[in-house]
Amino acid sequence: MNDNEKKLKLILGIKKRGIKDNRILNIIETIDRGIFLDGIFKARSLDDVPLPIKCGQTISQPSVVAMMTEKLKLTKRCKVLEVGTGSGYQTAILSKLSRRVYTVERHENLKKKAEKLLNYHGFKNITTILGDGSLGIEKQAPFDRIILTAAAEDIPQILLQQLKIGGIMVLPIGLPQSDQTLIQLRKTATQVIYDEIAKVRFVPLLEGIAFQKGA
Repeated sequence: MNDNEKKLKLILGIKKRGIKDNRILNIIETIDRGIFLDGIFKARSLDDVPLPIKCGQTISQPSVVAMMTEKLKLTKRCKVLEVGTGSGYQTAILSKLSRRVYTVERHENLKKKAEKLLNYHGFKNITTILGDGSLGIEKQAPFDRIILTAAAEDIPQILLQQLKIGGIMVLPIGLPQSDQTLIQLRKTATQVIYDEIAKVRFVPLLEGIAFQKGA
């Protein structure tokens, strides 16, 4: 199977998962996931599976990236906070659909590599920050949308406070090494509304900035 056939299979598979937003499908078809992968894993960039990256992290499977992105209901007016830059793949997709993306990564090596890749490939509306994503970015709050690419054990209240009234947060909730639940959270002036989306498996949301030894 050549790359065009693999890409077609991937997009059809994502559609079967219920993704209907053609903007997202077109972006996933256009952005080369392989540039965010290393070594032998580049050859698997069109497989709908999570793959390892440095620092013990993973790059999510494209169908999950598409699902999370669609549930954010992004517009070109949105200011987005992403907690967990990782490879930068999800960041790149967010940038195509938003006004501005602020992305926080606790691993300095990942932050630097993602920043270099995103700049090189022309993604201009992204600010990458080394820091503790669980604290958000208070000086840039409130955000129209917040996305977590690591699983929290409960709703991070600091991030909820940084979400604008009328805003949407998408995040996995659950314990490490177990099935987690992807949820969409909508904040109104009087309440927070939750919708369960799917069962997922993400690395845990950790506090602080990571030590680089062994990264």
